[in-house]
Amino acid sequence: VQLQASGGGLVQAGGSLRLSCKVTGVISSVFNPATVAWYRQQPGKQRTVVASITRLSATTNYADSVNGRFTISRDNANKRIYLQMNSLQPDDTATYYCNNYPESSWHWGQGTQVTVSS
Repeated sequence: VQLQASGGGLVQAGGSLRLSCKVTGVISSVFNPATVAWYRQQPGKQRTVVASITRLSATTNYADSVNGRFTISRDNANKRIYLQMNSLQPDDTATYYCNNYPESSWHWGQGTQVTVSS
């Protein structure tokens, strides 16, 4: 399974970005039932989960630090995962990755860098 995250960039505090993750090398019968998530790794810290979404988008969960500002969604037909990030803060600066959850067993891609300036 290959994970290609994109959409990051440099943004001022208060701004928005929409991240996209393209999942390839997996058949629909594997992707569709999987719970998937966005993770981030901030400088000097371990990778942590930011948001997760279950199959059929039935349930979403968010880290306290992003709840109310970020929205995760998925497109099963095209095997894509999205993260809409609003009201970005400097503490959101990190490299963002997608993967299944909680196993994170798919091969980590390079992620996409998000930098928020104050």
